[in-house]
Amino acid sequence: AALGELEALNLSGRGLEELPEEVGAALSGLRVLSLRRNRLGRLPAAALRHLGRLAELDLSHNRLRGLGDGGALAGLRGLRKLSLSHNELGAEGPGLPPRLAELGRLEELDLSFNRLRRLPEGLSRLRHLRALDVDHNLLPSFPAPLLELVALEELDCSGNRHLGALPEGIAALRRLKILWLSGTGLAALPESLCQLSALESLMLDGNRLRALPAGFGSLQRLKMLNLSSNLLGEFPAAILALPSLEELYLSRNQLTLLPPRLCQLRQLRTLWLDNNRIRYLPDSIVLLHSLEELVLQGNQIAILPEGFGQLSRVTLWKIKDNPLIQPPYEVCMKGIPYIAAYQQELAHSQPALKPRLKLVLMGLKDAGKTLLRRCLMEEDGQREDVGSLEAGSTQPRGFHGQQQDIGRGIEVMDWTADAERGLTFIVYELAGDPSYDVIQSFFLSPGALYVLVVNLSAYVPQHFYASVGYFLHWLGSKVPHAVVCMVGTHADLCAERELEEKCLDIHHQIAQQEKRDAEGLQSLVQQVDEALGQDFDLRCSSPHAAFYGVSDKNLRRKKAQFQYLLNHRPQILSPVLPFSCQDRCQVRRLRDKLLSVAEHRDIFPNLHRVLPKSWQVLEELHFQPQAQQLWLSWWDSARLGLQAGLTEDRLQSALSYLHESGKLLYFEEHLTLREYVFHNLPRLIDILNVFCQRDATVLLQKLLSDTHIDELRATQLHHYVEGFLLHGLLPAHVIRLLLKPHIQSREDLQLILELLEKMGLCYCVNKPKCKPLNGAAAWYKFPCYVKNEVPHAEAWINGANLSGQSFVVEQLQIEYSFPFIFPPGLFARYSVQINSHVVQRSDGKYQIYAYRGKVPVVVSYRPARGALQPDTLSIASHASLPNIWTAWQAITPLVEELNVLLQEWPGLYYTVHVLCSKCLKRGSPNPHTFPGELLSQPRPEGLTEIICPKNGSERVNVALVYPPTPTVISPCSK
Repeated sequence: AALGELEALNLSGRGLEELPEEVGAALSGLRVLSLRRNRLGRLPAAALRHLGRLAELDLSHNRLRGLGDGGALAGLRGLRKLSLSHNELGAEGPGLPPRLAELGRLEELDLSFNRLRRLPEGLSRLRHLRALDVDHNLLPSFPAPLLELVALEELDCSGNRHLGALPEGIAALRRLKILWLSGTGLAALPESLCQLSALESLMLDGNRLRALPAGFGSLQRLKMLNLSSNLLGEFPAAILALPSLEELYLSRNQLTLLPPRLCQLRQLRTLWLDNNRIRYLPDSIVLLHSLEELVLQGNQIAILPEGFGQLSRVTLWKIKDNPLIQPPYEVCMKGIPYIAAYQQELAHSQPALKPRLKLVLMGLKDAGKTLLRRCLMEEDGQREDVGSLEAGSTQPRGFHGQQQDIGRGIEVMDWTADAERGLTFIVYELAGDPSYDVIQSFFLSPGALYVLVVNLSAYVPQHFYASVGYFLHWLGSKVPHAVVCMVGTHADLCAERELEEKCLDIHHQIAQQEKRDAEGLQSLVQQVDEALGQDFDLRCSSPHAAFYGVSDKNLRRKKAQFQYLLNHRPQILSPVLPFSCQDRCQVRRLRDKLLSVAEHRDIFPNLHRVLPKSWQVLEELHFQPQAQQLWLSWWDSARLGLQAGLTEDRLQSALSYLHESGKLLYFEEHLTLREYVFHNLPRLIDILNVFCQRDATVLLQKLLSDTHIDELRATQLHHYVEGFLLHGLLPAHVIRLLLKPHIQSREDLQLILELLEKMGLCYCVNKPKCKPLNGAAAWYKFPCYVKNEVPHAEAWINGANLSGQSFVVEQLQIEYSFPFIFPPGLFARYSVQINSHVVQRSDGKYQIYAYRGKVPVVVSYRPARGALQPDTLSIASHASLPNIWTAWQAITPLVEELNVLLQEWPGLYYTVHVLCSKCLKRGSPNPHTFPGELLSQPRPEGLTEIICPKNGSERVNVALVYPPTPTVISPCSK
C-alpha cells in the first residue's frame, strides 16, 4: 500500500537494462519517474502500462533505438513532460511512432541528440505543447508539423546541419519566445520571421547569414540575439530598432564598422564583437551605461573613444590582439578603471609621443650577441674601434655604469638608434647559458623586436634545433606572434659558398619546423572536430573513445586554443642576414633593417602609443642620474610624481603602466612590495645575474672581497658556496655578502629577498614567526641549483614504499605533457610557488617530496628521453579509496598553482591527463591516461566505475578520475 502511494521515483544511473512489469504494477500512483542514464535498449512497455497517472517521464541517456508501436506511451494520457534525449532514436526505422501524438496534455518534449530524420505528421495534434527540443538530429528540412503547434513557446532546432531554410509559415508560431537555430546551415531568413512578436531569445550563430530581413526591427521584445560565426560584412541596421535588447553576440563575422547610433540600445548588458575587422569604435559606445560584458579582442582597434572609462559597470572585458596605441595595450589590459585613469590624465596634461621599442638579442652563448650589439651601437663605426670593443676597452654609446664583460649574463641599456626621429631601442641582451633560464623568460614580452643570433662559422645543419629551432619554440610559447629577425654573425669567417649554403639551410629548416608544428596543430583541430561531430553520449560510452567524457564546451575551448596557436605563429621577417663587424655595409644594413621594421605601423603600432605628458616626465624622473639607488619607497616615488604634476591619487595608474610596459617593477597587489618601486632595472638585473652564476671561483671572489676575512671565515664561506652549488641553500647573511655593493642595509636585503621570492627564484626554508634580530637566522633555497636526487620519492611515485612493497592504497597522479618545449626555468619557479602549500619538503633536481597536512605529495619532472617523447611534469598523492578526497585536497592547490604559472605562456601547447590508478598500481610503464579536461567537469550522474582500456577486466573507481569538486577552469585551456 505504501509503494502504491509513492509519487516520485528516481532510478537514474542504476545500470538498468529493463524495468520489470512488477515494478510498474506496485507503483501505480507514481507521478514522476526518472530512468535517465541507464542501459535501456527498448521501452519498458509492460511496466509503463500500469503508470496511468504519470505526469513526468525521463528516459534520456539510454540506448533506445525505437519506441515500438507507441501504445505504451500513448496510454500515459496525463503525461505533461517527456524526455527522450541522448538516445539512438531514428537509427533504425522512423524513430517516433504516430501514436506519440495521442499525448494530448504534453507540454514539454525533449528529443535532442538522437538520429531523427523526420517527425510524425500527427505531432501537430499536441495542442498544449509549449517546449520542443529537437537539437542535434538529422532533420533534412524544417518539419512541417511544427508550424501547427500554436501553443509553442520554446523551440530548439540547433545542430540539424542540413535544415537549410525556414518556411514562410514560421509566422504561425506567434507565441514563440525562444527560438534556437544554431548551426542549421541557414543562408537567409524569411521576412515572416519578423512577425514573431513575442520572441525574446533568438540563436542564429554558426550559419551563413549575410544580412537580416528588412522588418527584423519588429521583434520589439527581443532580449538576446546571437549572430556569431556568420558572414555579416555590415552591422545590421535593423538591430538598432530593438529597444529591449540586453545581449548581442556578433563574434567571428566580417564587420569593419559599428554604427554611431549603437547607443540606442540602452538596455544592452552584453556585447561580443571579437574576431571581426573593426578599426574604430563609435564615440557613442560610451553611452551604453548598462554594459557589463564587452568583448573586442581580435580586431584592428588602435584608439578607444574619449570617455571610455564611463563604462564602469563592465566586469567582463577582453581587448587583446588589437593594435592599441591610445590608451596603450598595457593600460587596456588592466581594465576599465585604468583606461578611465589614463583618459583623465590625458585630459589633465598634453599627450606625448616618445618612440621607444624593446629590442631583445637572443641566441647561444657563442653566437656573437655582445659584439653585434656593440657594433650596432658604436657611433663612429671605425674598424679599429671594433677591435678595441672585442678587447672590452670601450663602452657602447648610451650605456652608463660599470664595464661589463662579454657573456656576463643579462644586460639592458638604451640605444638612440635615430636621434633625428627620437627613436630609442631598449636593448636586452639575454645570456646564452641555460643557468639563466629561470629569469630570462621574464624579459620576453609582447610588442618587442627579437633578434635571433646564429654563429655562422660554427653552425652545422645537424645542430639546427639547438642553435635556432629551440629559441623559436621558446619565444613562440612565451610571446605568440613574436616578430623575429634572423642574423648570422661571423660571416667574415665563412667562404662565400659556405655562407650561402648555411643561410639557406637555416631558412629551409625554419620553414620545415614551422610546417611540422602547424600540421601537428591542424591534426589536433581535426581530432577535436571529429569528437565534436560525435554524440556526447558516444564519447562517454567507452574509455577507448578520443576525448573520453570531455564536454562539448571544453572541446570547443580546446579547439579555440589550437586555432589561436595556429593563427599566432612567429613572424620571421626575412632570410638570415649575414653580419660581420668587419663589414661596415653589413652593420649599416642591419641597423637600417631594424629601424624600418620598428617604424612599420602594422608590425609595431605600440611604437606610436600616446602617453600623458605627466607619465612620460615621471618615467624620466625615475631614471635621472641622482635616482640611482636600488629602489624608491612609495613616498619617494610620490614626490617625483608631484614634480611631474601627478597627485598621489593619480600616481598608481602611472606606475601600473610603467610596470606593465617593463620600465620598472611595481607590484601593486603584493602586501609588502607595493610600498616600493624598483626603478633601477640594470642594477636589479645585476642582482638576478648573481643568482644564475654557477662558477664557484666567481662566487668566492665576491664573498672574499673584504680584506679583513680570516682563514677560518674563508673556509666557512667556501663551504657555503659548495652547499649553494649542490643544494641551492644559502643563509641570508651570505646572500648579503654576495650582493655587495648593491645591498647597503638589512632593509635592502629583506626587500630583495621578498622580490626574489615573488619572482620565483627562492623561498625561505625556515621563515621565523617574527622577524629575526639579524639576517643570519633565515636560510633560503634556490631550486634551480639543486643537483641531488631524491630516490625515495622516485620509488614512491612508481607505486612502491621504501622497502619495495606495493602500496595497498590508491594513487592519484596528474600529468602535464609538453610535446614542443618545456618552459625553461618552469620547474624551479613552480618549486618556489608551491612552498606555501606544503610542509616537510625534500627537494631533488627533478623532484619534490612533501606533505600537505598529513597527506604525501610528489612533484616530478621528467625530461624527454628522445625526440618523439615529451617532457612531463606530474603531481601525485595517495590515500585509501574511502579517503581519496584527502589526496584530491592535497594535489588540487598544486595543480591550480601550475595552471596559474602556465598562463604566462599563452603560445605553449601542452596536454593534461589523469593517470589510471590501476595501471600505476600494476607498475605499468605506460599507464592509461584520462583527459585532463575531466578535472573541470562534475562527476557524471550515476557513474561509479570506468573500465581501463589497457586491461578491460579492471574497473577504476570514478573518484580516482574526477575530483570531488571540479577545478575552476580546464587545465588545458588558457
